[in-house]
Amino acid sequence: MNHAQALGRRPTVLRRFLDNEASGGLVLMGVALLAILVANSPLAPAYFGALHAYLGPLSLQHWVNDALMVLFFLMVGLEIKREMLDGRLATWSGRALPGIAALGGMIVPGLIYVALNRHDPALLRGWAIPTATDIAFALGVLSLLGPRVPVSLKVFLAALAIIDDLGAVIIIALFYTEGLSLPDLLGAAAVLAALVWMNRRGVGTLVPYLLLGALLWLLVLRSGVHATLAGVLLALAIPLRRTPGTPEAGAAESPLHRLEHALQVPVAFLVVPVFGFANAGVSFAGVTVATVTEPLTLGVAMGLLLGKLVGVLGFSALLIRSGVADLPAAASWGQMLGVSLLCGIGFTMSLFIGSLAFEETPALLDKVKLGILAGSVTAGLAGYAVLRLSRREGKAPGTAGA
Repeated sequence: MNHAQALGRRPTVLRRFLDNEASGGLVLMGVALLAILVANSPLAPAYFGALHAYLGPLSLQHWVNDALMVLFFLMVGLEIKREMLDGRLATWSGRALPGIAALGGMIVPGLIYVALNRHDPALLRGWAIPTATDIAFALGVLSLLGPRVPVSLKVFLAALAIIDDLGAVIIIALFYTEGLSLPDLLGAAAVLAALVWMNRRGVGTLVPYLLLGALLWLLVLRSGVHATLAGVLLALAIPLRRTPGTPEAGAAESPLHRLEHALQVPVAFLVVPVFGFANAGVSFAGVTVATVTEPLTLGVAMGLLLGKLVGVLGFSALLIRSGVADLPAAASWGQMLGVSLLCGIGFTMSLFIGSLAFEETPALLDKVKLGILAGSVTAGLAGYAVLRLSRREGKAPGTAGA
């Protein structure tokens, strides 16, 4: 029983979000390990054969990546909108530290990847792979540490990852879109306009939004823009209404909160694990030291491990030392180091971007997966170790509450 339950209060939306993401992260760890074991067992031919088998117009893997993952991106969009309008990111002061940290955590990993792969233009397409943070995995690791990590640090990580997801959505829209169909784009724009009109007219029933959202997904899929972005566009059209002075009542009346609450469990425990199982499987047959040290694999791994650490911690330190922001309440610099390492766990979104970048070249995609696994596992273990030891350091001198 958590603290809110002990006091007879309903857990807040943020608390439910953190709890579901942390538990979902633990499930995702198990599913990813299972996928790797299957991909390196006698079941491997059946596993890869099933993923490439066609069900109607799409292969099973495409149904997972292009259709099922729309629910994940819908959830991401709802979280972004809620936090930006009515949450920790609703003010510029609340956005400052996680926003700058997320920016650093995208810029530095991308630069490291480009530096290692600059001699091969074909590989530069994957520059965005190490820029993503997997909030489910990261919060799952934090949940293993219990009270050693202050809640303020968990909130900082959640806010950073939400802004990171926003950056990933923008990157996918700008850099991984090909062969645009103008008629389908115009159709999608018309559907989006209808969704916005319903929002403005105060339509509070979710069914018409979801029906138009399904049509929006089909048109975006046909347009050449990646279909999962339809989930984000739909989320931005879902109304968020607040009742002054009664946050919980306002949440109950909000279509956005109702949909977000309905999606939390299926996304955390079904959508993301299914995606992880379908995409994490990589065969280690023929993998050598030379494979691990190839520029593509090394660029992804070092981008996640070193790039996220330098970007998140370095940009945060600049902001805090300049007096623009404070350390999260009750957190030490050692704990900030540990959380910065955890940001190097880039599993779900990194795999997704990797599948977009090298979909037509399975051999390169396998090296990407190897780099993601190596970087994410190392970052996760290092972050866990640092946070476990940081508890003994206590509060760092000069730390101020956020």
